[in-house]
Amino acid sequence: VQLQASGGGLVQAGGSLRLSCVASGHTLDDYAVVWFRQAPGKEREGVACISRSGVTTYYADSVKGRFTISRDNAKNTVYLQMNDLKREDSAVYYCHADRDDAIAAMSHHLGTFGALEARGQGTLVTVSS
Repeated sequence: VQLQASGGGLVQAGGSLRLSCVASGHTLDDYAVVWFRQAPGKEREGVACISRSGVTTYYADSVKGRFTISRDNAKNTVYLQMNDLKREDSAVYYCHADRDDAIAAMSHHLGTFGALEARGQGTLVTVSS
């Protein structure tokens, strides 16, 4: 499966953006999906994760209550709705995926994507004050 993230841009603090992760080459409903982000000089962080069924989600503490991950399997897309954005949310956001829910969840927790079988390009989010 090939993944393409989009939806990034420049937004003022307090604003919202919705990122999309679109799959091609394979149906995305076979995959758990993880959103990561990395800002210059900072460690990569697992932002949010959604299981293949969509029933289970995980969030980094830094985004809980502000970000929502969801999936629309009919559109082969996973979304990351980001509300009340802060300057510290500025980063390149990546979506990666794996057919194993446990591997995806662990990768999210550890902030590493080496074990994930599908990796997408990033999209840049810049939050201005």
